[in-house]
Amino acid sequence: MPELPEVEALAQHLRDHALYRPVARVDVASMSVLKTFDPPVSALVGRVVTGASRFGKFLSVDFEDRPDAGPFHLITHLSRAGWLRWHEQASSAPPKPTGRGPLALRVHLDAVGGPGFDLTEAGTQKRLAVYLVADPQEVPGIARLGPDAMDVDRASFGEILAGRSERIKNLVVDQKTLAGIGNAYSDEILHTARLSPYAVSGRLSSEKVDALYAALRSVLSDAVERSVGQGAASLKGEKRSGLRVHARTGLPCPVCGDTVREVSFADRSFQYCPTCQTGGKPLADRRLSRLVR
Repeated sequence: MPELPEVEALAQHLRDHALYRPVARVDVASMSVLKTFDPPVSALVGRVVTGASRFGKFLSVDFEDRPDAGPFHLITHLSRAGWLRWHEQASSAPPKPTGRGPLALRVHLDAVGGPGFDLTEAGTQKRLAVYLVADPQEVPGIARLGPDAMDVDRASFGEILAGRSERIKNLVVDQKTLAGIGNAYSDEILHTARLSPYAVSGRLSSEKVDALYAALRSVLSDAVERSVGQGAASLKGEKRSGLRVHARTGLPCPVCGDTVREVSFADRSFQYCPTCQTGGKPLADRRLSRLVR
């Protein structure tokens, strides 16, 4: 799932390539991605792109404010397999709205068949969501977001953790608590901070909270820089680099050389290094119906 760094890189790509360009046409290839219908996406025709922004893991393309209708925001949540791809040229023929291929929605800028961007989704589970709203807070997922992970300061971060009984892995991926971090970067942050995924949030010492906050800032900042440098919207899909434990089960930890381990759940898994994070003791896989702390 694209997380804060990838979504921020996509927003930067749009700021670099789409600003001040008018919409020539919007093609909907999958009606199921549209979660709002008033105004219709055809209302974007003639509107000029004025910005691109991020709300947690939501991406917003911003359009000019008009006295007759106000501003518009085309907001998408890319879910697990969605992506935004920039193109300099596209087919001028409207796609058939079957929803069977990866293309979900196409925005033509300047002229039909000219530059613009596609929203795509790989696989058969179609979860990509698109909203056209006057105010981003109209999107339920945005309205429920906690403070952004890149904006929270150390004092506020400590207050978020204080008194909480959740495992730290669960807390940092809870979008209502802290927006933008998902499964991949939470693995990286906890590894950098040398914390067990099962550590209880409210029981962390001040020193460990300091280490966790520093890791959060460094991991996300470095990932944003790498993602922007890769030209994210020119890729076929997210291309993460520099990950140390996430999705590296069975490989050596680049810090200590121990084998990266995995804990699996019904629909997800996480990775960690026993030597760096759990005092050398592996955590039992949830599939074994027991936990080793």
